[in-house]
Amino acid sequence: MLAAGVPLAAASPEHWPQFRGADSRGTSDDDPRLPETWNTTENVRWKTPFPGMGWSSPVVWGNRVFLTNVVSEGTVEEVKKGLYFGGNRPEISPDPHRWTASGVDFKSGEIAWQKDLHRGVPPIPRHLKNSYASETPVTDGEHVYAHFGYLATWCLDVNGNEVWKREWKPYKVRHDWGTSASPVLHEGRLYIVNDNEDRSTLTSLDKATGQTIWEVERDELSNWSTPFVWENSVRTEIVTTGTGKVRSYDLDGKLLWEFQGMSSIVIPMPFAGHGMLYVAAGYVGDQNRPVYAIRPGATGDISLREGEHSNEFIAWHHPQAAPYNPSPLLYKGLYYTLYDRGFLTCHDAVSGKEVYGKQRLEAGANAFTASPWAYNDRIFCLSEDGDCFVIEHGTEYRLVGKNSIGELCMATPAIAQGSLVLRGGQHLYRIGA
Repeated sequence: MLAAGVPLAAASPEHWPQFRGADSRGTSDDDPRLPETWNTTENVRWKTPFPGMGWSSPVVWGNRVFLTNVVSEGTVEEVKKGLYFGGNRPEISPDPHRWTASGVDFKSGEIAWQKDLHRGVPPIPRHLKNSYASETPVTDGEHVYAHFGYLATWCLDVNGNEVWKREWKPYKVRHDWGTSASPVLHEGRLYIVNDNEDRSTLTSLDKATGQTIWEVERDELSNWSTPFVWENSVRTEIVTTGTGKVRSYDLDGKLLWEFQGMSSIVIPMPFAGHGMLYVAAGYVGDQNRPVYAIRPGATGDISLREGEHSNEFIAWHHPQAAPYNPSPLLYKGLYYTLYDRGFLTCHDAVSGKEVYGKQRLEAGANAFTASPWAYNDRIFCLSEDGDCFVIEHGTEYRLVGKNSIGELCMATPAIAQGSLVLRGGQHLYRIGA
C-alpha cells in the first residue's frame, strides 16, 4: 500500500521521491540489503522491458516505481556514446510519438498502470544523446508530477488518473539540444526552471491545481540544471544555476543573492551539506569549470573578484574541478567528482582541499552521464555502457568491483527499501542483495 499524505521533507529511506532522492544528494543510509555486486542475473529481483526512449530517473514511493517515457512510432537513430561534436539534430522527426507515465509494482516489477499523456509529432528537435523524457518526475506519495519542459506538466494520482495538466510553450533551446531540468516539490509548491533562448523563467505552481503562484523572468539563456530548495540555518531558498549567474530566490520569488563565474553550459544539480551549498558547472570545452561551496545568509552580488578563491559567503572555490553531465557526490565528509570521460577525484567537503587527484576508473571506460551515488561506504559510477564501477569510500582511491548489465545507461538510479532501481536503455531493473 502507498503511504499517503507524508510531506516530501519527511520522506523516509523507504521512498526516493525525486531526482537524486529527497535531499538531492544521491546517497542512502547504510543498509546491508543494498547490493554491491550484480550482473544480468545476479541480485536482479526483477527486470521489466520498457520500450521507448527516456533518460528520466525512476522515483519510488511505497510499493510503486514511477517512470516517464516517450515512444516513437517510427525509427529512432541509435545513440552514439561518449562526448563528441555533431550530435545536433535540428530537423524534427515527422513520426508520431507517445508520451507516457507508468506505475510499476515495486515487489514484482509488473506494470500496474501506464498512462498515455500525449500523442503527436515532437514540438522541438533534440540532441542525439538527449531524449524527449529526460526530466525526472517527482512524487509526494499522493500524486505524481510528470514534467516535459517543452510540452506540459501532468499531475496524476498514484493510480495514473489525471488531476490537472499545465501546458508550456516550446521555446527554442541552444543548438536544439532539448530540455532536461526536473521539477522539485516543497511545501505545497512545484518549482520549475525553464531556461531557453527566448524567455527563461522560474515558476512556482500550486501542486494541487497547477495554477501559477508566482513567476520570475530570468536574464539567462539555455541551461539544463535542476533547481534546489536549500533549507539552511538562516532561511529556505530556491537555488538555480546558470551560465550567466547562480541565483537564489526566496519562497516568494524575490532575488536574494547571485554571483557570476560558471562555465558556458550548466548541467549538474546543486545540493547541500555541512552547512553549505555546493554548485558546479564543468563544460569540457571551457577552461573555467568551477566548483563553489557557499555559506548561508548571503545578499546581493557575492561574485569572486579576480584572483580570489573565497570571500565572506563563498567558503572555497576550485576553477577547474567540475564535471560536465554528472552531478558531484557528497558522502561522509568527502566530495567526489565523476568526470564524463571516466575519472574520479576526491576533495575534503569542508575545506575544499584535494584528497586525491584524477584516477582513471578503467582504460576505455570514457562515457559517463548518470550521476554517481553512495551507500555502505561504496561509491558507484555507472557508465553509458552499463558498467558500474565500485570504489571504496575513503581518503585513498581503491576500485573494488565492476558490475555490468550490457545495455545503455544514461539515467541516475533510485535507492529505496534495500534495492537499487536502475533504468537501462531497454529495461527497468530492481537490484537487491
